[in-house]
Amino acid sequence: MLVVGLTGGIGSGKSTVSAKLAERGAVVIDADAIVRELQAPGGEAFVGIVERFGPGVVAADGTLDRPALAALVFSDEAARADLNKLTHPLVGREMAARMAAQAETDNIVVLDIPLLAERGRGAYPVAGVIVVDCPVDVAVARLVEFRGFTEEDARARVAAQISREERRAIADVVIDNGGTLDQLEEQLAGVWTWLEDLRSAGTPSASPT
Repeated sequence: MLVVGLTGGIGSGKSTVSAKLAERGAVVIDADAIVRELQAPGGEAFVGIVERFGPGVVAADGTLDRPALAALVFSDEAARADLNKLTHPLVGREMAARMAAQAETDNIVVLDIPLLAERGRGAYPVAGVIVVDCPVDVAVARLVEFRGFTEEDARARVAAQISREERRAIADVVIDNGGTLDQLEEQLAGVWTWLEDLRSAGTPSASPT
């Protein structure tokens, strides 16, 4: 298998890129999706989160109220650290298990990890890193239109992350997702060729242009 990392800031369209790579045949291991599984009722992280943050983070239907939890940890570093301790080790274990299941295949395995840049690419066994990038104003507009954020909240969420420059610095490939879907598809064609070449070579090669 070939393992590569995929990351991008909030509102960058990373999930769209991830889905497009899956359509081309990649096996996507999505850290956010694993988090949601672990935080669902019956998931390994659910009870610990409710014990730490209280019944206010449980919605009326018994599921985790993710917006309420996000509001608690967004501006509280200690609370965020506690949430990470309850979740990250379990996520890492599950991701490792899913990678192990692909070990004997010839698949291109994409680790879709929002915080890859924050942790550093050396934290994961990746042969390359793809960063999805877009201008801040584009990301903010997407968060307002598609996720119901206020503009103020959207800008605060973007500002709370590492900078675009820091994220791009770890990239082997940067996908500019500030344009149209057709423009994205054109870039993805080149990225997929690069991934196939990388798999064939067994070592990183030149980035697509």
